Amino acid sequence: MGHLDHATFGWLTPVLSYVMACIGAALGLRCTVRALGATGRSRRNWLVTAASAIGTGIWTMHFVAMLGFGVSGTDIRYDVPLTIVSLLVAMIVVCAGVFAVGYSKDRARALFLGGLTTGLGVASMHYLGMAAVRLHGHVDYDPALVALSVLIAVVAATAALWAALNIKSPIAVTVASLIMGAAVTSMHYTAMFAVSVRVTPSGQALAGATAMQFIFPLAVGLGSYLFLTSAFVALSPTTGEREASASAQRPVESVAH
Repeated sequence: MGHLDHATFGWLTPVLSYVMACIGAALGLRCTVRALGATGRSRRNWLVTAASAIGTGIWTMHFVAMLGFGVSGTDIRYDVPLTIVSLLVAMIVVCAGVFAVGYSKDRARALFLGGLTTGLGVASMHYLGMAAVRLHGHVDYDPALVALSVLIAVVAATAALWAALNIKSPIAVTVASLIMGAAVTSMHYTAMFAVSVRVTPSGQALAGATAMQFIFPLAVGLGSYLFLTSAFVALSPTTGEREASASAQRPVESVAH
C-alpha cells in the first residue's frame, strides 16, 4: 500500500482550494440573485454566468487540492482529455440545476431535482477527475466514504440552490458562500479519504501530464476568470439601481418636453 499525502505543500492547497470554492459559490449566488430579478435574455445570461462561476469554482477547488496529492512510491500524471471532460461535466450539471431553479414555477420540486442533479454531477466531476489520475498501481475506494461524499455533494448543492432562491443581502450571501465552500471542500476530502492505492513499482514512464504542466496553468486561468467575473458583477448595476436611474431620468425628460 502506498502512503497517501493529501497536503504535500502543507496547508497551502487545502486553504487555497477552500478560497476558490467560496469565491465560486459567492459569485454564483450573486449572479443567481441578479437573474431572479431580471427577465428574458438578461435572466438567461445571468444564469449562465452563475453556472459557469459555480462549476469553475468547484472544479478549480478540486484540482487545486489535487496539487497537494501525492503517493509514496509512484509518480502521478493526469489524463488531459478526461480532466477536461470533468470540467465540462461540472459546468453542464450546475447549469442544469441553476436553470431548473431560475425558470421553474414549482420552486420546491425544482430545488429537489436541481439539488439532486447538481450534487450527483459534482460527485461525477470529482470521480471523473480521479479516473484521470495515472500512477504505478491500483486505486481502490471505500464504498461507505464514497456514498458519504455523494450525500455531502447533494446536500451542499441543494443548500446552494436554496440560498440562491432565498438569500438576497450581500452579508447573507457572504456567510452562505463560506458555508458552501466548507461543504464542497469537505466533500472533496471525504472522497479523497475513501482512496487507497496499491503501488506496483515500475520503471515504465507514465502517460499524461504532471499537475504543474497542465492542472496548475488551467487552475490559474480559471481562477483569473472567477476574479475578473467577480469584478464585472460588482461593477454592474443591479435591477433596482437601473430602475432608480430610469425613474430619475423620466422627470428630466418630461421637463425637457
